[in-house]
Amino acid sequence: MHFYLSITLIVLAITMSLKTLFVPQKIKGKQVSLENFITLALIYATVMAGFGLLYYLLDLKGTWVLSDVSMRPSTSSYERMSTSMYFSAITLFSVGYGDIAPVGVGRVIAVIEALVGYTIPAAFVTRAVFDQKRS
Repeated sequence: MHFYLSITLIVLAITMSLKTLFVPQKIKGKQVSLENFITLALIYATVMAGFGLLYYLLDLKGTWVLSDVSMRPSTSSYERMSTSMYFSAITLFSVGYGDIAPVGVGRVIAVIEALVGYTIPAAFVTRAVFDQKRS
């Protein structure tokens, strides 16, 4: 029960974070500002942590999602969590070093995360341009 509640809350947090880019509300001030930079950084941080937690929770549940030595059951929770967060960041920013690969359902999650990673800057720039034209 707690597992599914955790997954639901994580997906909700990611969705609410991304919603700030797609719901009509003016991006404040100039197109380039500290406030807009912080907003974008917080969106990235929320999405990265959310997907990292999804990988970690699925791993805890016994679903093999990442092919890395540190994801074996004998490895500490801290190392498994840090590997999940690292993989999430590398996938979100489309770097993909290849040292860790998704397997099984992890592949689907990684594809969704990569698509979100491509969408965030495009949505942010588009929104800033449209808001600038309206003003």
